[in-house]
Amino acid sequence: MLLAALSPRRRALVLALAGLVVVALLAGLAAAVRPGPARPDQAVPGPVVLVPGYGGSPAGLQPLAARLRADARRVVVLDLPDGGRGDLREQADALDDAVGRLESEGASSVDVVGYSAGGVTARLWASGHDGEHRARRIVTLGSPHHGTTAAAEADAAVGGCGGACSQLAPGSRLLATLNEGDETPEGPQWLAVWTAADATVTPPESGRLDGAVNVRLQDVCPGQVSHGELPRDLAVVGLVLTALSAEPIGPPREGCAAYRARGRG
Repeated sequence: MLLAALSPRRRALVLALAGLVVVALLAGLAAAVRPGPARPDQAVPGPVVLVPGYGGSPAGLQPLAARLRADARRVVVLDLPDGGRGDLREQADALDDAVGRLESEGASSVDVVGYSAGGVTARLWASGHDGEHRARRIVTLGSPHHGTTAAAEADAAVGGCGGACSQLAPGSRLLATLNEGDETPEGPQWLAVWTAADATVTPPESGRLDGAVNVRLQDVCPGQVSHGELPRDLAVVGLVLTALSAEPIGPPREGCAAYRARGRG
């Protein structure tokens, strides 16, 4: 009735405006229901990127890489800038470059294994480079997720040891920011392995991650495995192989001998 009372010109204007409102509402609804980027298919393992720790060379991770390749996995061992001693955020950028190259070659997702400080690098990459849609699994081995007093002592001794050393001191700005929210963002499945005999990451419990499957190595295999032995310990290698399989990550369900046998191949 109200439209009928309007002049033809005003009626056309009202109808045109109503049409624009409907179009805008439909566009907003479409945007609201449009699916976002897909998350990786957990049943389809992709290439593996191994990230060394502070001052570590790729050579230290070659035994683990060789065992993964024996299982027909494609493996990239990251060569970090500044020998792994520089800014961890720049190391995360280097990891992103490596992942980008794999994606350009057809990889739909990656698995990332970070040893020592490399686990912190993996987390920085996941939180800052859309890792929730790009990483299927993230595994950390003896990583100082909440800092290590060894870095704090070195920092105090020289009045600031700089780069990754300062960033790995407990309470550093980088770690405080990284840990202030969800330590294990949704998307990838997470495993954190650490050893109670760690004299480099102190306290050793700094290797734990909220929201991850956390494994103290001594709960699987009694023994004094040191920080430096983690990447080549057969039980650790077996745990990594299991975590990177097509099956979901879960608490260890087998005994020490089974994991060592799997690590030996």
